[in-house]
Amino acid sequence: MSKSSNQHVVPHPDGGWQVKGAGNSRATVRTETQKEAIDIARNIAINNQSELIIHRADGRIRQKDSFGNDPYPPKG
Repeated sequence: MSKSSNQHVVPHPDGGWQVKGAGNSRATVRTETQKEAIDIARNIAINNQSELIIHRADGRIRQKDSFGNDPYPPKG
């Protein structure tokens, strides 16, 4: 996986939750609970210095966490 591959926590069509790298057609892992998926995705995002994007059950974005090279102080 490339260092810039953002990690998405999304609902799995057959139930449960999955962690998918941005642009990947297949899930990295499938879990029963969203919390499990978030914990796994957070570790991957930290290791890859990328962003964690958590989706709601309806697919809308719930939260974003960045573990990359953020500018400090932030712009704007």
